Amino acid sequence: MTLKVARRGHVPAFMVMEVMQAAADRVATGKDVLHMEVGQPGTPAPRGVREAAKTAIDADRLGYTVALGIDPLREAIAQHYRDTYDLDVPAEQVVVTTGSSAGFLLSFLACFDPGDRVALAEPGYPCYRNILQALGLTPVSLPVDHGSRYQPTVAMLESLEEPVDGLILASPSNPTGTMVSQGEMAALAGHCRANGIRLISDEIYHGIGYGMSPVCAAGHDDACIVINSFSKYFSMTGWRIGWMVVPEDLIKPIERLAQNMFISPPTLSQHAAVAAFDCHEELASNIAVYAANRDLLLTALPDAGLDRLSQADGAFYIYANISEWTDDSAAFCRALLDETGVAITPGLDFDPIRGGQTARISFSRGTAEIAEAASRLQSWMAKRRRI
Repeated sequence: MTLKVARRGHVPAFMVMEVMQAAADRVATGKDVLHMEVGQPGTPAPRGVREAAKTAIDADRLGYTVALGIDPLREAIAQHYRDTYDLDVPAEQVVVTTGSSAGFLLSFLACFDPGDRVALAEPGYPCYRNILQALGLTPVSLPVDHGSRYQPTVAMLESLEEPVDGLILASPSNPTGTMVSQGEMAALAGHCRANGIRLISDEIYHGIGYGMSPVCAAGHDDACIVINSFSKYFSMTGWRIGWMVVPEDLIKPIERLAQNMFISPPTLSQHAAVAAFDCHEELASNIAVYAANRDLLLTALPDAGLDRLSQADGAFYIYANISEWTDDSAAFCRALLDETGVAITPGLDFDPIRGGQTARISFSRGTAEIAEAASRLQSWMAKRRRI
């Protein structure tokens, strides 16, 4: 007898992970890969974080912690909001999570019931959509483009035929790097409050910007959930540590869910992360590299024939329209990797409808690697015909 396999496991694959596997397979054959597909920093955790981890290994038992995280880390995060945004966020409303991924799962479970409708921009981070579907929720696409700076608007929400229960907002956005202004955030947050829509703000790329200041949703809506992470700005992807800022009425529901699902976030990572807030000087040097890489690509990509690009206000991504060259971004990216060793991510990962004509290009590695990748891309495109 064939045993049942639940439908929730049939969500689409996270395509960038498949690109990473193809890149690893190429390396295994002795060929090189220039990584512009990976959404993670090319640098290790800051020195202070690594030293704090070594100290914790020697000095702490590293058993379970309470589900919401250790007090020193929650207090450090609360202080971060005072220092960075001039916001008074009580440490009691900070929830430490196993990366931002756990934050999304906990927020969706705490805020929505099966069948609820949650709006999100497309192109957007594919795991939003896939997690929602796995939980029996309904993702509601808000198609965005260069004209809306790849961000949702109040007008888009008002034009929906049926109301939604939630809105996921990402600023800076993955895959486009675009950000919302203070006015845009105020308008979206005000609309959500007036219409009973729970706002979930993905702020994991805060700190990585190029002239435009990030806006924290907590400054505009005390009922929203803010999700952040030590992965991107703090360069700690593999440490799997993040946090949420939640309203008072969700503290207990989220605590109960976290207790049952995760017991606690990784203890070693929690102790190490406390030190991250003292490492801004080192982290600023990382941002300087990203800024140089961004400037390089904003010149090199148009020279290669890719001149329809996202505004890239923050994060370390440029979203390129490749429709002049292909309607099959997956085939385009495979050919680029096979023929040049340059790995980028097909837009289908971020937009199932229009993504065949787009690709995400990450610039989080060292500048020499980005420059070499741009050179190979230019040479390859010069010989390329539409496919």
